[in-house]
Amino acid sequence: MEQLPNMRLTTQRQIILEELGKVTSHPTANEVYDMVRKRLPRIGLGTVYRNLELMADSGIILKLEVGGTQKRFDATVVPHYHIRCSACGRVDDVEIEVQDQINEEAEKVSKYKVLGHHVEFSGICQQCQPKESDPYN
Repeated sequence: MEQLPNMRLTTQRQIILEELGKVTSHPTANEVYDMVRKRLPRIGLGTVYRNLELMADSGIILKLEVGGTQKRFDATVVPHYHIRCSACGRVDDVEIEVQDQINEEAEKVSKYKVLGHHVEFSGICQQCQPKESDPYN
């Protein structure tokens, strides 16, 4: 069995990674579970959730969490920004260069050793924009 950093790559983990890597929608644990169940019908939601958490803690995947929203998972671990729709909760990548100088500026003013930063923009996605302008919706 192949080895991941700090953990063994079980069949379940491999399939979870494969399914997560197929999408750019930043799915919730329930959505990943629905995708994985097509290949592993007997897998439990708890198993998927535990493996997602383990892989996120190990840095193999990203866990996106903002207060009051469901955790979402991302197979892309290189630093990048996200945007969340305030209406439907959809999350997409923002294809702009990561601003590393923010880390240095934060270190100067805070006296912390900054390890990184996360930026999440908020807005209204294209699908929700017409609904937002419709007063009867």
